[in-house]
Amino acid sequence: MSDMRTEVSVRTAALIATVGLAAMAVYQLVLAAGAPFGEAAWGGTHEGQLPTTLRIGSGVSLAVYAVAVAVIFQRSGLSHLRLPHVLDRIGSWVLVALLMLGTVANFLSQSPWERFLLGPITLLLAGACLVVAIGPRHVPEPTPSGPRPLQGSH
Repeated sequence: MSDMRTEVSVRTAALIATVGLAAMAVYQLVLAAGAPFGEAAWGGTHEGQLPTTLRIGSGVSLAVYAVAVAVIFQRSGLSHLRLPHVLDRIGSWVLVALLMLGTVANFLSQSPWERFLLGPITLLLAGACLVVAIGPRHVPEPTPSGPRPLQGSH
């Protein structure tokens, strides 16, 4: 029963992390596209649209979030990707560390948006990713490959 509970906990944490990381990716995409939310990102030092360098930074963040989702999916068994074990093992811990650094940065930011919204969100994401990182690696059952026999042929 304990193994089943652990698996449910890891998969629940992975789903929470995935939804949150995807939301953060969308947020970074919107920032990179030029949305006027500068006071809610990158320290809150720019009102309106971010300058080009920070918009590029948001684009890079978008890519990092996409890789993070793949790592969490692989580690938790929600993905049928066959990434090397070392990638999801080390990657999940790197992700926890990055999210904790992001949490500290958000809580120390001059931007109220980062302190009161993004700080708690990144803390929650770090916790969810920690549950996935410390949990056992779940490998999905292999799917049958090759041609299927024809049904109903005589």
